[in-house]
Amino acid sequence: MSFPLRTLGRTGLSVTELGFGTAPLGNLFRPLPDETARATLQAAEKAGFGYYDTAPFYGFGLSERRLGDALRHRESVVLSTKVGRLLAPVPGPVDETRVRHGYATPMPFEPVFDYSYSAIMRVYEGSLQRLGLSRIDILYIHDIGTLTHGEQNAARMTELTRGGGLRALEELREGGAIAGFGMGVNEIAACLEVMDHARLDVILLAGRYTLLEQTSLDVLFPRCEKAGTAIVIGGPYNSGILAVGTKTGAPLFYNYEPAPDNVIDKVRRIEAVCDRHKVPLAAAALQFPLAHSLVASVIPGLDSPQRVEQTLSLYHHKIPAALWQDLRDENLIRVDAPVPN
Repeated sequence: MSFPLRTLGRTGLSVTELGFGTAPLGNLFRPLPDETARATLQAAEKAGFGYYDTAPFYGFGLSERRLGDALRHRESVVLSTKVGRLLAPVPGPVDETRVRHGYATPMPFEPVFDYSYSAIMRVYEGSLQRLGLSRIDILYIHDIGTLTHGEQNAARMTELTRGGGLRALEELREGGAIAGFGMGVNEIAACLEVMDHARLDVILLAGRYTLLEQTSLDVLFPRCEKAGTAIVIGGPYNSGILAVGTKTGAPLFYNYEPAPDNVIDKVRRIEAVCDRHKVPLAAAALQFPLAHSLVASVIPGLDSPQRVEQTLSLYHHKIPAALWQDLRDENLIRVDAPVPN
């Protein structure tokens, strides 16, 4: 089995339109046994996933190690990882049951933000070692922006610009070490700011172009179109609320936090339209972003072979055109948002 391929901006790469987000392989929120991680990656290979995204932050090296072990025998796979955090050693062993920065990882490291020239080069070299691979295709600048850094963001941006972080990425691209670089963030303002300083090949945008919200159509997407910058969609379920819907008794999350009432209300109304057409909410959420010509891939996070199977089912679920029209008629998606055929 395989998925259709889409061109990734001007990088010369093509990616499968359904990709694999590997934050769960870093023990996101809970320990994930090694054998489950291996089985999940085997199921993804069998299903035809050809694009994988990871980061040093995901389990402080654990996700990269697990992913590298699975990809080492494969050809024609596109791999992205991220820069912006160094991994500083801490005394081990580490208690794997304790969640640190969202990860229940045994890796004895602490993430430290640094977007300077030397830090980006060190992180890139470190990722090659952790992955055990000779090449990384795409590097994303991870989590820069005021949502993450608040008042410290101006200093972080200075590391990237005057501190040589962007120069490091440009050198790696020009030298052919990587095919391209971009941003891996969940805020639009940070993308626009960095685009003032560099030519970005691709932006991995988490949660800002989904069935629930399309604010990126205002300024970011037109600018990307002009610049030849591709979009990869992370967080297609907006931290889970579009995956589980509103009828569950479990807590509802949006933007990594408990969902506010206005968001829950909008999801409830979208869910009602999906129910009317007998379409799972998660299927509409997964397929919706792929209708935009800028979007090269959608990369949900996957943590089990069952989740891989479920994602395939959602991806292949037939959705009638009337569902999209009803969402437009009820002002639940923007009229200028392209919808799947």
